[in-house]
This record gives sequence, C-alpha cells and structure tokens, in this order.
Amino acid sequence: MDRIFSGIQPTGDLHIGNWLGAVRNWVALQNEFDSIICVVDLHAVTLPYEVSALAVRTRDMAIGLLAAGIDPERAILFVQSAVPEHAELNWLLTTVAPLGELERMTQFKDKTDKLESIPAGVLCYPILQAADILLYRANKVPVGEDQVQHLELSREIARRWNAAYAQGAPFFPEPQPLLTPASRVKGLDGKAKMSKSLGNTIGMLDSPEEIWEKLRPAATDPARVTRKDPGTPELCNIYSLHQYFSSPETVAEVAEKCRTAGWGCLDCKRRLADAMSATLAPIRSRAEALKRSPAEVDAQLARGAERASAIARETLRQAKRLMGFHGVA
Repeated sequence: MDRIFSGIQPTGDLHIGNWLGAVRNWVALQNEFDSIICVVDLHAVTLPYEVSALAVRTRDMAIGLLAAGIDPERAILFVQSAVPEHAELNWLLTTVAPLGELERMTQFKDKTDKLESIPAGVLCYPILQAADILLYRANKVPVGEDQVQHLELSREIARRWNAAYAQGAPFFPEPQPLLTPASRVKGLDGKAKMSKSLGNTIGMLDSPEEIWEKLRPAATDPARVTRKDPGTPELCNIYSLHQYFSSPETVAEVAEKCRTAGWGCLDCKRRLADAMSATLAPIRSRAEALKRSPAEVDAQLARGAERASAIARETLRQAKRLMGFHGVA
C-alpha cells in the first residue's frame, strides 16, 4: 500500500479552510493509503509564538482532526516533537539541501519580507518538511497548490541524498503530490487564502451564532451595491462556499436568485449559515465530547507517537548506516 504523510501546524481549532483544503481529503484517503498524520509543532516555533499556548493549541488541533474523522485505528496520528527522529533527520538532510533553492522559496520570501532579522529556522523550514516526509519513506503527499514548490524541494533533497549515499539503489522515494480538490479556499474577505493570522476564517467548532456573525459582513460580488442590483454568482465568494456546504438544488437557487436580484446578499448568507451549521454540527458535537476527555486524547497521541517512532527509528538507522556513522549496524 502506498504511504502518505500529512502535517498541520498547531494553530488551535481547525477552520473551514483547513477542512475543505486538506483535512476532509485526509479522512477519505485513510481508507486508501497507509496514512501518517502529524501535528507539526516543531514547525510552529520557527517564528515568535505564545509559549503558554503551544501545548493547548496542539491538543486542540488533534481534537479537531479526530472530530473531523481521522481514525487512529486506520491512520497514525501524533505530535511531531514526540518523535525526535524528525529533528535528527532534518540535520542530516541539511547537509545536502541546496541553499539557493531555499532562498528562492516563495514562503520564505513572504515570511521574511518584513523581518529585520531572519531566523535560520525560517530558511530551513522546507528541510524539516522534507524530513517529515522522508522519515516515513512516504511516496505520496496530499498538498494544496501553494505547497507544490515545497514538495518539489523535498524531491530534490531526496535525489541529492540518494546520489550521495544510497549506493546506486534509491533509499528515499521521491514523494509525489496528491492535489486536493479544494486546494485553495478564499477567506471571508474574498481575496486572500483563509488564514487565522488574517482573521478571515470560520472555525469548524464555531456555534451557529458565531458562524452567522462572521458571515454577515463577509465580502460578496462587488457589483451588487444595493439589494436591487443583479449579481454574478461566479464572482461571489459566498456562492463558492455554498458549493461546499449546500445541496445542488440550493446552489442552483442561489445562482438564479443572485442573477435576478431575487435575494439580497444577506438572504444568501443566511442560507449558507444554516447549511454550514448543519454540516459542521456532528464535528462540533464530537469535538465537545473529546474536550471533556483530554487524557484520552493525549493517550491516543502517545499511541500514535509509538507507532510512528517504530518506523522513524528504522529509517534513521538505515540512513545513518549508509552515511557511515560509527556504531550503526
């Protein structure tokens, strides 16, 4: 069976962009692949962060993944820092990672654009991503379009390491992308990708009231100045969200009402809020139950780390043997 690796930073509760762009796909893929899913807390410390919140946000992210349908019996779910081999392989891969490629990464430029002093961890972030994948010798990685460049660098690092140390038979596979169906979900501003740092998200665990309060001021078709103005649904981000949460019949009705000015934008948003609340209700219910049993969540993460460690230790042992380290059989 092909093996996939997926990682997500511990930002706390999931938002619908995470779910539509990645997590929903991971839930489906765990039935088809040997799935390894990781809350990547080592990645989260490359830029300044709230130290007192890291552990809480890590557990909350795990709760969101479990509530969304990640099954620890079918997939390995764990926290990155609980498997120290991630950091060790990261260092070994640093020895072959091309500096020029690291400096050309789009996310490196975006993250450092306004920084006076650039932490080396931001530059080396993609090497740790490569270590995450290669540590489990995953041959496929579910990614959005914005992560394809990082995955290509992981492939390049695997090629360089294999050429230097694998003695003619590639040890690390070159991971292939599995593009997700909804790879880039716009935020409520209708412009940027949905992101907590931009404040344009709806949380997976938000109550119906919270969902409505966030949707009410959300951007729509800019041509609809008044309720009487006809609109173009294809230009409206609310219409695009309807396609993920509403029935085909409702989507068709929304399009017709928008083009004919039969509804105002608030009417359209109200229907979306209702559909979104109904879709997310089972996930919210499961998450509330999990939050009442934090010890059980931690125990599931510990079991996942044990399973991940068994694979990671063997991969690292073989990699160190090929690199010629002393005392490695």
